Amino acid sequence: MLRLEDVPHRFNIASYFVDRAVDAGQGDRPALHTDAGTTTYAQLARLVNRVGNVLLELGVRPADRVLLAMSDGVEFVATWYAAQKIGAVTAEVYTYLPTKDYAYFLSYTGAKVVVVDAVTVDAVRDAVAAGAGTDQEAARLLVVGAEPRAGEHSFAALATAASDELEAAATGRDDVAIWKFTTGSTGAPKACVHPAHSPLLSFDWYARGVLDLSSDDVVLPVPKLFFGYARDLAALFPFGVGGAGIAFAERSTPERIFELIGRHRPTILVNVPTMMAAMVAHPSAASADLSCLRLCTSAGEALPPELARRWHEAFGVDVVDGIGSSEAYHIYISNRPANRPTDQPTDQPTDRPVDQPAERKPGSLGQVVPGYTARVVSSDGTPLPDGDIGLLEITGDTVALEYFAAPEKSAATFVGDRTVRSGDLFVRDAGGDFYYRGRADDLLKVGGVWVAPSEIEHCLLAHPDVLECAVVGYSSGGLTLPRAFVVPRAGAAVAAADLQQLARTHLSPHKYPRDVRFVAALPRTANGKLDRRALRNQ
Repeated sequence: MLRLEDVPHRFNIASYFVDRAVDAGQGDRPALHTDAGTTTYAQLARLVNRVGNVLLELGVRPADRVLLAMSDGVEFVATWYAAQKIGAVTAEVYTYLPTKDYAYFLSYTGAKVVVVDAVTVDAVRDAVAAGAGTDQEAARLLVVGAEPRAGEHSFAALATAASDELEAAATGRDDVAIWKFTTGSTGAPKACVHPAHSPLLSFDWYARGVLDLSSDDVVLPVPKLFFGYARDLAALFPFGVGGAGIAFAERSTPERIFELIGRHRPTILVNVPTMMAAMVAHPSAASADLSCLRLCTSAGEALPPELARRWHEAFGVDVVDGIGSSEAYHIYISNRPANRPTDQPTDQPTDRPVDQPAERKPGSLGQVVPGYTARVVSSDGTPLPDGDIGLLEITGDTVALEYFAAPEKSAATFVGDRTVRSGDLFVRDAGGDFYYRGRADDLLKVGGVWVAPSEIEHCLLAHPDVLECAVVGYSSGGLTLPRAFVVPRAGAAVAAADLQQLARTHLSPHKYPRDVRFVAALPRTANGKLDRRALRNQ
């Protein structure tokens, strides 16, 4: 297992994850599959260099922020690595935000260059025109796939004219390189500030140590690349072993995912529970051929055990459920693949121990990823015994340095040396397995007893006609009571009374939802997570 002290003091992310493959004679290997075709490592490296020279021409210098507001594709990946290669700091945002949100990100990041495409350019222009930020003059908008206006710059024109030779900046392993935004589910998104060593350690500990990623792997992400969970697993971790990723510009739908699996035959599907539920319920599920997949990862939100069972019944694909956060860079607790080989992969160094499969326990997120330690603590940081519910603390060398420009929040969250105290509630059992029990700020006090909404949700999901559900609290007569929002299966005629009786049968009497509302869909954040704030306002 790689340790921080093993990382060279001079370390450049682009040199390691892109140029190294070319230097090793693997330039002809596929790096990225898109609708436009396959991009090899050599082609990607040349485009990275051209875009790096473009960014330098536009005035980007080491430690400057480059904001990516663009759809997934070769240009996204090349621009991300180009910024890393010249020593800039990358930050990415969703492509379907309103103008006011882009205005926030422009002001917050103070980005030197904002890279936009046809989907985002109008909203970002409006944000710039409204005076957002201090450095976002129109001249520093780099436009992909659309006609630039006066003072803006064409990505294609500048990249075509630029040199494909570029020396990597002499960046260090501890230099700030990446901003990963929080989801904004409890306030405005905050940037978790990460040094260059975070992605390398996460690659070694999780992608290699848990998933056993190899050069044979092709990774298809369901979330878009602005979400670090997807970006790392599809366009960073595979590059570290000579594998390949898949990128597509459109929103993810079950139809599109099934089509991409059929076309590219990936070995790993990077998924979230919402899409897993939609794929299981889709009419094409019965005929879909997912036999190419050796595993499907799940993260971003809790995976209900009933959904995991339905997924495996429908597709026979192993689900490796895990949890991570922007604060700790990536996944830090995870189950292990059921079909992990017991021998060291032949194309990997033999001095790295490979974590072995552990017995799966229903509802468990598994055990800590190598390189991390985890404990369950009370609100004041006191360690709790196994079996007690408390807050999760994670310690490891990928923990962020801070939230940018938020010292009070940073002090409350980053509570010790390389330690982050999350707002997630967990239980650890005697065997070292961790069980998610919801967010601390989601707990409901019903009849004087704390209730985790996830417990009610998982119970209701056991009903065969329930596709998705979410539970929040509402006030009635001065009391807090559970309300369930339920997405039924298409054509189902499930009744509220049936669900209430199901909860009464399997849960303590005070936990059943007093109000059940049927909806067509649950509100989601840009990262695909459940938006409980929106539900509480309904």
